[in-house]
Amino acid sequence: MTEQRKKVPKRVAQTVLNSLKGGVVPRIGLPYIVVGRKSEVQALLHDVEIVSEGGASFRFVVGRYGSGKSFLLQTIRNHVMDRGFIVADADLSPERRLQGTRGQGLATYRELIGNLSTKTKPEGGALTLVLDRWINAAQSEAAGESGLAAGDPALTALVDKKIYAVTSSLSELVHGYEFGKLLSTYYHAYVDGDDETRAKVARWFRGEYTLKREAKEELGVNIVITDDDWYDYLKIFATFFRLAGYAGMMIMIDELVNIYKIPNSITRQYNYEKLLTMYNDALQGKAKYLGIIMGATPQAVEDKRRGVYSYEALRSRLAEGKFSRPGTRDLLAPVVRLEPLTAEETLILCEKLADMHADLYEYSRTITTEELAAFVRLEYERVGADQNITPREVIRDFIELTDLLFQNPTMTPAELLQSDEFSYAKSDAVSDNTDDDFAEFTI
Repeated sequence: MTEQRKKVPKRVAQTVLNSLKGGVVPRIGLPYIVVGRKSEVQALLHDVEIVSEGGASFRFVVGRYGSGKSFLLQTIRNHVMDRGFIVADADLSPERRLQGTRGQGLATYRELIGNLSTKTKPEGGALTLVLDRWINAAQSEAAGESGLAAGDPALTALVDKKIYAVTSSLSELVHGYEFGKLLSTYYHAYVDGDDETRAKVARWFRGEYTLKREAKEELGVNIVITDDDWYDYLKIFATFFRLAGYAGMMIMIDELVNIYKIPNSITRQYNYEKLLTMYNDALQGKAKYLGIIMGATPQAVEDKRRGVYSYEALRSRLAEGKFSRPGTRDLLAPVVRLEPLTAEETLILCEKLADMHADLYEYSRTITTEELAAFVRLEYERVGADQNITPREVIRDFIELTDLLFQNPTMTPAELLQSDEFSYAKSDAVSDNTDDDFAEFTI
């Protein structure tokens, strides 16, 4: 079995192991280590089909800190980019919210647009690449249809017509006229080699203009993106991306707990009101080619005093029905609740990581399946592990274990697992999981 497995490139293996040991989700290499979550992935990918056909979707992925929310989001991110989607992702923070009076909503928009990713540019920053690709595609398509040579005025007119067809189709959307006008400005600047104007339009699309006067003087539009209307522009982008040849747009927003933590109740309610608007748009067909997934903890959703459920209009839409229970969750509901990984799934994950570690550092794996099982059994037998243990702690412990065994070849897994230091550390880790300070991690 070991001979048949696919070797992980060293650069990918290094990134995966370093990220997991540091408590964060790697942006690359997830297919090599994904375990479990098959049902959740299938349910979320079903939404992707709806989005690609012109619909919209909105889901919450709910799980405790370290349970794998961000890991699942990154897995879906990779899947949808492979299917021709553009993905925008962001984590909420005290400075980034859904609604604000001092630029917090706009900050979220900027983060999303800055992280625009495609299959060919998965690390983000794909906005100008997408715009240029759209123009090149229009030029190639026009040349192919007409047989005209580059530089022919008739070909230029044909390309203009194709560009106009896209920009004019956006004019029916809220703020779509100005958006289309800026796309046209970008196109003409591209054709003329005017890099300065192209950069200004890109700046506007990224939400970096704050004064209408400045936008008017430099670009001829008397409008800028604000805290109040940034979501409208994401809907326009989703439609534009489809017209530009992509399957649609997926937005992934994690750390919804930062809205739960807002101390001012009125500010929280404004944010939940924005959340309701986005949710209603998706389910009522007001958005097209747009999927939204948000990551949250159970408390951030279910707390009726400060959480999402404190906003009655959201609670009535999202609350679980009478028949769902642990082990039998409705994965087609708006809220996808993550079940803990089983001990068997954790064992498979540890085996994948042990093989990856051995390949990276070029040694023959010595830790046996029986020793891996002993490690997993010890993790799951800790006091309170049934309620508190998460994949993050197990993964970090295991990578530390493999690092120590590699650096100390005379030691055995049994020696490390039976040490008092390991037992003491594990007792602390289990008790600490319930503390809110654990929110700083992001897997």
